[in-house]
Parts: sequence; C-alpha cells; structure tokens
Amino acid sequence: MTNLLSRAPERLHHHAYVVKDQEKNRQFFEDVLGIPLTATWCESHYNAWVGREVSFCHTFYSLGDGGALAFFAFADDEVFQKTQAAQPAEIRSFDHISFKVDEATFGELTGRVEAAGLKLRVTDHGYCKSMYCESPDGLIMEFTVDPPHANQIDAIRRADAHSELKRWMAGDHRVNNDLRIRETA
Repeated sequence: MTNLLSRAPERLHHHAYVVKDQEKNRQFFEDVLGIPLTATWCESHYNAWVGREVSFCHTFYSLGDGGALAFFAFADDEVFQKTQAAQPAEIRSFDHISFKVDEATFGELTGRVEAAGLKLRVTDHGYCKSMYCESPDGLIMEFTVDPPHANQIDAIRRADAHSELKRWMAGDHRVNNDLRIRETA
C-alpha cells in the first residue's frame, strides 16, 4: 500500500443530487426527516451544455459532522432533463447514500417516515442495521446503526480486506458475513 494519500479525506463535504422541486425536497428532508436546511444559493452561469445562461438553486442540509446533502434545481427544464438518466437501473437499491445514526435517532427517523406514510425497509445486515427510504426525486436514503461490538467487526474486516477482495476476484464467491441472518427459501 505505497500509493495511498498521506492523509485521508477528513469527511464527506457534501453529496449533490438534482431535484425537480426544491420545496417538495425541503419538505421531505426538513419536515419529515428533520435534517435542517442551512443554505440556499441562487446562481446563474453560462452553461456550455445548452449554450446559454442558466439559473439554478443550490440548497444544503447540514449533517452532524459538518458535511451536507446538497441539491440542485434548474429554472431551465432542458438542463433538468439533461441531468436525468435516460433509463434508470432496473434494480435501484444499490445506488444510495448512507448515514450513521445512534439507536435513538434510528427509531426517531423510522417513526417520522412511517408517520409521513412513506415506504421504508429495515434490514439487519449483521454488521449494522439499516432503514431505507426514498426522497421525492428518488434518492435512496439509508440510516445505519452500528452494533455495540462494531470496533471488533471493523478490525476483522480491515485485517482481511485485501485478501478477501483478491479471493473474490479470483472466483471464490463464498460468503464471509457470518453475522447476517440468512433467509432460506
């Protein structure tokens, strides 16, 4: 491991996503999930993709570590359309953003999503427990609680991360997560 950064990135600064309606997005993130809107930047710039000046709104919702969720909305529908995937993946659940929370916050978030009448899914992965829900524009959100012995689990996976990847890439696809409860058909 000779080619690694001398100092790893400190934290996620922000994760950006394009939305159609900033107010519907605000209602989901602030009113339903309780994540505060802390900045709204209204801007305009020459957009080379469409060859004209484009106005946009860029909002930020703050996270506890100083990072943020950021969202763009465009006053120009052509630009909005150009930011959308031509065809979404058939299985979308693997494209998501996840946040670490404590058990109390996990329960509060689950209750908020249920009270809003929104669909959610809870999964016990063994090494963490997760609640999944979706924003109005389709951003899949995951909120994760670590088990009490997360440090031990982390130490095991750090010790064998490279050898397990090498094994998998060589075609040995055996499961190494003996913590997850497996459902049988």
